[in-house]
Amino acid sequence: MKVYLDNAATTPLDPEVFEAMKPFLLEDFGNPSSTHAHGRKVRAAIESARKKVAELLNCTPGEIIFTSGGTEADNTLLRSSVQTYGITHAITSPLEHHAVLHTLEMMEKSGAIQLHFVNLDEHGHVDMAHLEQLLQQHSNALVALMHANNEIGNLLDMQAVGDLCKHYGAFFQSDTVQTVGHYRHDLKTLHVCGMTAAAHKFHGPKGVGFMYIKKDRKINQFMHGGAQERNMRGGTENTYGIIGLAKALEIAYRDMEEHEHYIKHLKARMIDKLRAAIPGVDFHGDSANLERSLYTVLNVCLPESEENSMLLFNLDLQGISASGGSACSSGATTGSHVLGALYPGSQRGAVRFSFSKYNKAEEIDFVVEKLAEICKVTA
Repeated sequence: MKVYLDNAATTPLDPEVFEAMKPFLLEDFGNPSSTHAHGRKVRAAIESARKKVAELLNCTPGEIIFTSGGTEADNTLLRSSVQTYGITHAITSPLEHHAVLHTLEMMEKSGAIQLHFVNLDEHGHVDMAHLEQLLQQHSNALVALMHANNEIGNLLDMQAVGDLCKHYGAFFQSDTVQTVGHYRHDLKTLHVCGMTAAAHKFHGPKGVGFMYIKKDRKINQFMHGGAQERNMRGGTENTYGIIGLAKALEIAYRDMEEHEHYIKHLKARMIDKLRAAIPGVDFHGDSANLERSLYTVLNVCLPESEENSMLLFNLDLQGISASGGSACSSGATTGSHVLGALYPGSQRGAVRFSFSKYNKAEEIDFVVEKLAEICKVTA
């Protein structure tokens, strides 16, 4: 049996999405910046897609800027907000995605900002009292905190953080790559200045995403060389990617409650079966808490073993695709910075399983069985 449980890294393309993209791959190939009929048809399709995304997120079309994905969107929001508003202090956590952490660290190294880290509790959740203390100390700050951690799945109370940031006049940017398409975001009521998404996290194509920029907190252009995306991003638009993104998000919103219920059931099933099959098993962060973590992510903490470094390799030999942390750094030789920050010095094994609407209960049972066998062999 081949089992794919690495959906937090990327999801399979929905066939409905492919059908929506196909005409723009084969027939409607015009450059959307051209004024002739071929170009105008493609331009209209892009603006229709923008309108659909805005409608689903309850914002205006002008607040949606299409990008190459979440990393570009994060970089743009962080760098441009600091430059636009003369921000000198940034507040984040040590558990952020590297698209945020590395960008902020480089900005601090260049002298653009001073970086401050908010305290976390034992499960990796943000200490809201400490966040408010930092906001009191540093006016006009940039706050960069992700909605859901891509490795341990912890959820941030975006409403509470947004309310705090609004009260203290901070620019709140949230990496929402793991939650767009899985949770509803009402941007008319949510006090977030900027957030990001990548289509391939919700069964859309790779290489396309978007950033939301609140209309009264506009930022300067980051990518130059053209007037595309309302003068916010130079470069010819990824037309078929944008069409696919909008269709994938439309499907996600259409079926969200059904899929959340289904995937939560799979996650709960894996938790229960792992606890029964592997003595001493635990779960990193709050990933076993169905109400405080992504329903699509479960980060399993296995007993200490000298062979833990071979866990993913052994799972792969069994036909099981999973992750040890973030897929964006899967080629790195160092361990997870998230688990390292939460559990310094731990020798326990870590496997991130992440689920989608295409997974089945029998796949969960197969994975638990094989993981239990591997743990017995390596114990």
